[in-house]
Amino acid sequence: MSTAPRLPFLKGHGTENDFVIVPDPDGRLELSAAAVARICDRRAGVGGDGLIRVVRSSAHPEAQGMADRAEWFMDYRNSDGSIAEMCGNGVRVFARYLQRAGLAEAGDLAVATRAGVRRIHIAKDAGDAERPGEAVAASDGPITVVMGRAALPGPGPDGEITVTVGERSWPARNVNMGNPHAVAFVDDLAQAGDLLAAPAVRPASAYPEGANVEFVVDRGPRHVAMRVHERGSGETRSCGTGACAVMVATARRDGADPAVTGHPVTYTVDVPGGRLVISERPDGTVEMTGPAVIVAEGEIDPAWLGAALG
Repeated sequence: MSTAPRLPFLKGHGTENDFVIVPDPDGRLELSAAAVARICDRRAGVGGDGLIRVVRSSAHPEAQGMADRAEWFMDYRNSDGSIAEMCGNGVRVFARYLQRAGLAEAGDLAVATRAGVRRIHIAKDAGDAERPGEAVAASDGPITVVMGRAALPGPGPDGEITVTVGERSWPARNVNMGNPHAVAFVDDLAQAGDLLAAPAVRPASAYPEGANVEFVVDRGPRHVAMRVHERGSGETRSCGTGACAVMVATARRDGADPAVTGHPVTYTVDVPGGRLVISERPDGTVEMTGPAVIVAEGEIDPAWLGAALG
């Protein structure tokens, strides 16, 4: 292991949802779940809510069918090493990495994910966006991601969905953004507790592979705030797909459905790490706009990684 090449990485975040980025264009790396968890460890590793491997779609068996539409595939892992379908903040950071590496320019871009191809717009500056998420430097404009359509499964045969923390329970809305979410409206975000452990979601049959759980409070007209427990990562400072799920669930609660009215609807969603702006179009397409920042780059010593896993 001491003579093995070092493993390049970068560190980035989107509204403080942070990721370790590992460039692997030819798909040669094999990162086990244990290796990913070790790298994402905040005390003994690099630290992150997840790990993003950057691979050409043509070089990854799960993405080869999308290679004609998207050159690059986002192989996303949760911080515990488990595989995830999609990460909204992660795909913005992924796009920022491609831009930084000279593999993409400001403008439109397509990225392959396990939830399908996502269309992205990298703004040239802070003013080059219809719905900027927050003030950013001109050299680091916001990124908009077309997140696809939300699926809203109704109550299953086992009854209404509830989320429970301690002795308190709330009804929840099932929203799927390529990954599963349970959205609960609460009076105070503190009612979510410490979110160290996953809130109980029932019935279990509604989420056979687990759920991301969002707690939501109102801040003003078409303006909400949320906290989230991400499946496989615990509480994070932000969740892009979760913010989209929250926006759709809130719009329906408020009686807003662009497919019915023919008019788009936009909500501001505050997360602990910043602000995202989410819009739903009359065709059901959900778009998310927010910042993405690369903060560092370096090398992982494979001898350390091997010893840590040994």
